[in-house]
Amino acid sequence: MSRIGKLPISIPSGVTVSVKDNVVTVKGPKGELSQYVDPSIEMKVEDGHITFARNSEDAEFRSKHGLYRALVNNMVVGVSQGYKKELELVGVGYRVSNQGQVIEFSLGFTHAIFLQLPAEIKIETKSEKNQNPLVILESCDKQLLGQVCAKIRSFRKPEPYKGKGIKFVGEQIRRKAGKSAGAK
Repeated sequence: MSRIGKLPISIPSGVTVSVKDNVVTVKGPKGELSQYVDPSIEMKVEDGHITFARNSEDAEFRSKHGLYRALVNNMVVGVSQGYKKELELVGVGYRVSNQGQVIEFSLGFTHAIFLQLPAEIKIETKSEKNQNPLVILESCDKQLLGQVCAKIRSFRKPEPYKGKGIKFVGEQIRRKAGKSAGAK
């Protein structure tokens, strides 16, 4: 039995869950999300809990059991509490600003990088003196938020020698020693 798949999901107050034609729709104060669930996974919504069961012990069905439970749990948490990611720009002259849903990055290239964000994501940028610029992203969709963070991070990944680049706040960059003078 899947350890994750057999855990019930408790539905917080203010969140409604409906299932129609193998599509789960979760509505809450932060938004509305929907997800297709494979017909081989049986889902029950009863007295404030969501439970998942499978009808076969094949490896394919065992993996889907935990997968769909985790996806629906992320949806329930997203529409009730939401998700938040903070990215930090480390480097001399690195700047960020936003105009609505468009972010402008200045990352040491000859040109500025512009990124149009989806409407589901709320953006905030902070640039204070003697502090690294911050990009704060909030959304109810964990998958979309992670995808956008990965895209932003891909513009300038943290490098191991000086630690310059775009990183998550609190992330430890594994540092390398540079060249050392050869002893003869």
